[in-house]
Amino acid sequence: MAPVIRPDFDEARLDELQRHSFGYFLHQANPLNGLVADRTQPGAPASIAAVGFALAAYPVGVERGWMTRADAIGRTLALLRFFWTSPQGPGPDTTGYKGLYYHFLDMATGRRAGLCELSTVDTSFLLAGMLAAAMYFDEDSEAELEIRTLADAIYRRADWPWACNGGATVTHGWKPESGFLPYRWEGYDEAMLLYVLGLGSPTYPLPKESYTAWTSSYQWKTIDGYELLYGGSLFIHQYSHVWVDFRGIQDAFARDKGVDYCENSRRATYVQQAYAIRNPLEFAGYGQHFWGLTASDGPGFTTRHVHGVERRFLGYVARGAPFGPDDGTVAPWAVVASLPFAPEIVLPTVRHFQDVYPQVTGEYCFRCSFNLTFPHESDAGAGWTSPYHFGINLGPVVLMCENYRSGLLWRLMRACPYVVTGLRRAGFTNGWL
Repeated sequence: MAPVIRPDFDEARLDELQRHSFGYFLHQANPLNGLVADRTQPGAPASIAAVGFALAAYPVGVERGWMTRADAIGRTLALLRFFWTSPQGPGPDTTGYKGLYYHFLDMATGRRAGLCELSTVDTSFLLAGMLAAAMYFDEDSEAELEIRTLADAIYRRADWPWACNGGATVTHGWKPESGFLPYRWEGYDEAMLLYVLGLGSPTYPLPKESYTAWTSSYQWKTIDGYELLYGGSLFIHQYSHVWVDFRGIQDAFARDKGVDYCENSRRATYVQQAYAIRNPLEFAGYGQHFWGLTASDGPGFTTRHVHGVERRFLGYVARGAPFGPDDGTVAPWAVVASLPFAPEIVLPTVRHFQDVYPQVTGEYCFRCSFNLTFPHESDAGAGWTSPYHFGINLGPVVLMCENYRSGLLWRLMRACPYVVTGLRRAGFTNGWL
C-alpha cells in the first residue's frame, strides 16, 4: 500500500530532507577507491558500514534523478574493485581477513585504520550494500555484469563459521594482536541482518543453530503499555530493517508472540515517544515531538551543575529508552529512520526539529545529535549540538525514507536469493516469503 504523507509534512519537504542526506555519499567519498568517510570531522577514516549504505543509496539517487546511472555505476565499481583486490590476511596492515573487513579503513590507502577490529556486523552492512547494488544493476552491459560478478564473489568469500570461534553465536570481531573479541551477538540487536546473510551463504554458511542461540536470549518486556522485544536504542530496531522487509514474515519467536519484527519496531518507536513525554529525568525539550534516543555523539564525558542539579553527560554511546543511558541527547536522524514504522508520530516530530531547532540542521540534513540540557557557553537556550554528520546516520535516513516512499530497497532485497535463503533457514515463513 502506498504511504500517505501527512498534510502537515508535504512531499517536497520529505524529498529535500532525503536529498540533502544523500549528498553526504556524493561529497564525503574518495573518487579513486569509492571509500566513504565515517564522519565529516577532518581526517576521519572510512567506515565500511557507511560504504554499505552508500552502495544502497546510489540506486536511490538514480531513481530520484539526483545522479546519473553512469555515475552510480562508476562509484559502485570503484568500491567493488577495491574490496575484491584489497589485501586479506592475518597481518595488522590489511583491509580484511577471512572475507570480513576492518571496521574503519584509511580513506586513501584502504588499509586498517588504527587498531580497530575486524567487524562482523559492519561487514554485514557492507555486504548488504553490495548485494543491493547487484540486484539493482541488472542490465546486460559489461559494467553492470562486473558489478554483479564482484558483489557475488565478495559475499561468497566471507567465512561466517570462523567468526563463531567455536561457539554457537557470532563474535563481535577479531584483532590480529589479541584474537577474537570476548563479546558475541546475542539477544535482540542490529545483528539480525548478520545472521540472515550468514545463514544464506552458499560457501561458508552459519549453522541453523546459531540463529536459535541468538534468539534464545531475547528479552520480551511490557513498557508503557506496549509488549515488545526489547532494545533500548532506536538503531537496534532500524538497521536490519533498512535492508529486509520484515512486514508479515515471522520466525518462531515472532509467531509465538503474534507479531512481526516491523510491528515490534513500531511499538519500540512509540515507547521512545512515551518515555520522552513522561520525561522522568526532566531533560530540556523532551515531549511529544522531541524524542529519539540511539547510538550517537554526545557533549562529552563530563559532569555539570544545571539549575542546581548535578548532571552526568556522555560522549558517543548507545543511549536508550526507558532504561538509559540518557543524558538529554537526542538524535533527529534516528526519528526519521523510524518513518516506515510510525509515520504518524515521526513526521510531526521531524517538522518540530526542523522548524524549532535550526541549530541541528546542517549541510546534510540533520547533524548527529543535540542536547538542550547541556549548558551552552553564551546562549542558555541553545544547548550543545554535534558539529559532525555521520555516514551511518544519514544512510538510514536516505534508505528508510525510500522504503517509506517507494519500497525500493525492500523490493531489491526481497529478490536477492541469499537473503531469501537466509530468512528461510532462520525459520521465517508467511508474507512475501
